[in-house]
Amino acid sequence: MSEVKRQFETITSNGMLWINIQKPTFADINALGQKYPFHRLNLEDCLSKIQIPKIDRYESHIFTILHFPTPDKEKGFLFSQLAIFMGPDYLVTIHQGDLKALQELFNMCKSDENQKQAIMGRSSGYLLHKIIDTLVDDLLHILMKVVGNIDDIEDSVFDEQISIPRQITLLRREITTLRRIVIPLRRTVVDLSKDVQRFSREDLAPYFKDVQDHIEKVYEALEEAKETVEIYKDTDYMLSQEKTNKILGVLTIVFTLSIPATVIGTFYGMNINLPGGSETGSWTRLGPYTALIFVLVVSSISALLMILYFRRLGWLGSSR
Repeated sequence: MSEVKRQFETITSNGMLWINIQKPTFADINALGQKYPFHRLNLEDCLSKIQIPKIDRYESHIFTILHFPTPDKEKGFLFSQLAIFMGPDYLVTIHQGDLKALQELFNMCKSDENQKQAIMGRSSGYLLHKIIDTLVDDLLHILMKVVGNIDDIEDSVFDEQISIPRQITLLRREITTLRRIVIPLRRTVVDLSKDVQRFSREDLAPYFKDVQDHIEKVYEALEEAKETVEIYKDTDYMLSQEKTNKILGVLTIVFTLSIPATVIGTFYGMNINLPGGSETGSWTRLGPYTALIFVLVVSSISALLMILYFRRLGWLGSSR
């Protein structure tokens, strides 16, 4: 027992041992394998960060891998792996040190004798329940932050001066990451609640049922958040399309109204004889700019007729 204490953080209470290993190395894993009859493949899984959640059952112990989210500044959330070995009188937790809620629980048991007795003084199965319950509560707090961010962008969706596609995309990525964690966690905790009972005389079903209820609440909140973000995405897309269509409509109408002036000006720019042109002599009845006035009047009348027609079709407002 002293060999384990020298290498790992440990807490002992009423014959119950909790070993907590942060950022495990090959030396740590080898030492742990020499002390307990753990399978070599399970020990190797503890060093890997890409294992899927699972439960391996043995006669003397249970090995399980769970995933929980950890905040990340760039990606929002990352997967954090927790490997657990549980026997009748011991519990080994192995992680990368980024599960703050777990570390706080361990430090509380280490510094507070009353808390240590309450959490560790019953059985390894109850201790496992307490660890999972603490991490699920922390998961619920993380989810509430995501829900708060969704509520913050609700007004921005309908504000044309604010661009929110990036915010919506980041929220969708965060929700997707949390769903990829919670969905396997639901299944794993249900199976785990059936296996830990053999290491405890106390009926642990009510405790794990409470944890399952918390996970279900997290899952339901995630599904609701996913639907809400999808609605915001579709709404922002439709509003953007409407704005774009309005801009294109205005530009199209402006271009269309300029067609008569462009056509008439094109004819007068040709090297052919036209009334009022340079070859036949300019008109002077209304002064030296009679031809220009003629072109402007004809173009304006054509544009006015087009405006009246467009308005009758309802393109420029309600027709009368």
